[in-house]
Amino acid sequence: MLGAAAIGLVVAGGLSYLVQRERVDNRIDENLAQEVEEFRGLAESGVDPQTAAPFTSVDRLLFVALQRNVPGANEGMLGLVDGEVAWVPSSADLRLQDDAPLLGAVAEQGPEAGIRARTVDGASGSLRYVAVPVTVSGDPATGMYVVAYSRDREHADLVDSYRTYVLAAGASLLLIGGVAWAVVGRLLAPLRLLRETAQRISDTDLSGRIPVDGGDDVSRLGHTVNEMLDRLEAGFNAQREALDDAGHELRTPITIIRGHLELMDAADPDDVAETRDLALDELDRMHRLVEDLILLAKSQRPDFVRPQPVELGRLVDDVLDKAQGMGERRWAVDTRAEALVELDEQRITQALLQLVSNALAVTDTDDTVAIGSEIDPGRAVRLWIRDSGPGIDPAQAESIFERFAHGNSRRHDGSGLGLAIVRAIAEAHHGSATVRSTPGYGSVFTIELPAVRIVSAGRDDDITTENTP
Repeated sequence: MLGAAAIGLVVAGGLSYLVQRERVDNRIDENLAQEVEEFRGLAESGVDPQTAAPFTSVDRLLFVALQRNVPGANEGMLGLVDGEVAWVPSSADLRLQDDAPLLGAVAEQGPEAGIRARTVDGASGSLRYVAVPVTVSGDPATGMYVVAYSRDREHADLVDSYRTYVLAAGASLLLIGGVAWAVVGRLLAPLRLLRETAQRISDTDLSGRIPVDGGDDVSRLGHTVNEMLDRLEAGFNAQREALDDAGHELRTPITIIRGHLELMDAADPDDVAETRDLALDELDRMHRLVEDLILLAKSQRPDFVRPQPVELGRLVDDVLDKAQGMGERRWAVDTRAEALVELDEQRITQALLQLVSNALAVTDTDDTVAIGSEIDPGRAVRLWIRDSGPGIDPAQAESIFERFAHGNSRRHDGSGLGLAIVRAIAEAHHGSATVRSTPGYGSVFTIELPAVRIVSAGRDDDITTENTP
């Protein structure tokens, strides 16, 4: 910031100085031109004011011209006759008669060089001058009328003013530096706090947050980082809880297998066979648990679901066909929507069959298990599994979707990860999994996919719903 401000001040000051100096030089040239015009007016009148007769000599003409003209500040005049100094004003600031470089330049110029302003480095500095050749009819002598201005003295006031400008610019830079230090320090404070917080955070303590006060970009960055830390802490806590729950779930079959192996009578074939069957059964349960945990871990990957156009009605029919082979129930279809939608058919089928498996666990052969699908006016795809089982306690409605949670199932030989997998599949489709239940009247588990694209034809009349008994 100081560098940019300094460059701006230097450029602005430098350009302004050059413009002002050019104006001073132009003013000098205008004054020289005015002096030449006044001398020409006197010479063209040709009348000596003392005799009222025409001038008869160059010497007399130069004398009258210098007598009438009073030199201004930083101005000097002289009259030369035949190359020699003849007349000089007594009140001139510049003593041109003592300036050898100027006299030499005038002598080299000669009467035939023309009348124009010239610059010479004189004994008193840079001079801007004009030399007017003078002749009078009948007088063989030649003269030069010389007027000069000191450029250095004319520029002195300008230089003094820009010295003041340099001091003011330096003071401004100091002020800018102080303000910038305070402002930038305040703006970057969240970054320092971010660094300090990041240094304090470890894999065992993610509770640190950045204190943020303000609404600028850096403050918003602090808010964003705090939100990221919230997500990281929630993710680490969920991972830690999952590992604890997995360890607890795996510890039970391991303990069972170990206990039976320690108590097994190796000499008794029946005991060996019974222990082997029990160990294999527990190992199968452990295998299912590990596979479910791997599936949940994969659900966080962006390629977990691969949406493709799927006929929603055919999907419902396929799930119903597969469900009927899982157990004897009174199977039914509540509604069946006909539309072409984009979703991962295998994952949605897996989620629905998991819900069917849960329904089978809480129902008997004379209970009803139904499947349904619809597309609501908000263009959200909704699929559900309904059962006429004992229902779920409202207090457990949300917790049953957590890992290793068990509902009202009469058997708990599952891993407790089924509904967690259903929710993961729904969320991977940017949807949700919910349950609506009344104890004693059954439950309805619903997968709602509001972000699924309907590619049927984009018209409401292309979507039909059939009620199937």
